[in-house]
Amino acid sequence: MPALDIFSDEQARCLINLDQHYRVWIEAERILADLPYDLRRKEVAGRSYLYEIYDRSGNGRSLGPWSPENEARFSAYHARKTETKARRDASRPVLDETARLCRALRVPMLSDAAGAILREADRRRLLGSHLLVVGTNAMVAYAVEAGGFIREAPDETQDFDMAWSALEAERDGEVVWKMLKAVDKTFTINTERTFQARNAKAYEVEILVAPSRASTMSALDRPKPVALPEQEWLLNGRRVDRVVVCRDSAPARIVAPDPRWFALQKLWLSRQGKRDSLKRLKDQKQGMALLDAVYVAMPQYPLDEKFGADLPAELAGLYREWCSRRPAVAPPSW
Repeated sequence: MPALDIFSDEQARCLINLDQHYRVWIEAERILADLPYDLRRKEVAGRSYLYEIYDRSGNGRSLGPWSPENEARFSAYHARKTETKARRDASRPVLDETARLCRALRVPMLSDAAGAILREADRRRLLGSHLLVVGTNAMVAYAVEAGGFIREAPDETQDFDMAWSALEAERDGEVVWKMLKAVDKTFTINTERTFQARNAKAYEVEILVAPSRASTMSALDRPKPVALPEQEWLLNGRRVDRVVVCRDSAPARIVAPDPRWFALQKLWLSRQGKRDSLKRLKDQKQGMALLDAVYVAMPQYPLDEKFGADLPAELAGLYREWCSRRPAVAPPSW
């Protein structure tokens, strides 16, 4: 049986357009997020000052007396904000239309809750640099990367696993927590599992981390990530970066680990006796299905002797096992 149901021409074209339209929109959103909330001229005791405003309540700080330099700063800020808002607003209708069309064409879809988190993380420039999607939700991006529906791959679950991946220590003490609270103010920390946040609808977000990256996350941030040695494997190789559509017809971007390493880590998890039996079954199916899809449709991620030779001992045997039963069809020569 084929490992993949290839997308139709219409589905593939829609996903290409979705990627292009999303990246124009999100870049404008990032610029706006980087700008101060507002700059205003204020009169205080008969003198004019330039103020940076932090929020809707008007809280802020003085940037100094009004001067030609501050007037130029004021004008440049408002000109850029106006131009960027116009660009964002102009790009949104075509993005929304393309996302609705992708959903109508029944391409692989992501949950609404995960999409909202990813858009906010992307707006804050956290995807790829600070956070990776490492759970079942990554399978949507792998399907788009492969150009088809991955057979035998279990569907999404009602939780969201992300891994902290920053190389350098983060100065902001609550990067993840501020991002989650911006999405949904009802998020709270599970006091029994402090690596997990839950909202009022019981949607769970778990943060994991490789031991080599644990020190780059602030001790003040939340949820507190679990440092797991097997997360180191997911830092290897070349990441997948794809724009997908959510079930509410909104777009989202996923940055996920190299699919080969992700699949082998899933197979490794499926052999861990301490893991829940239902999760082990899901891990086994996901790992095998994804390796098959990589072999058949992702030549940019070769599954060859060189790749196998670089694997750690814990994964080498699993790779050899897959090689003994890999799809009979030869991978395409692209």
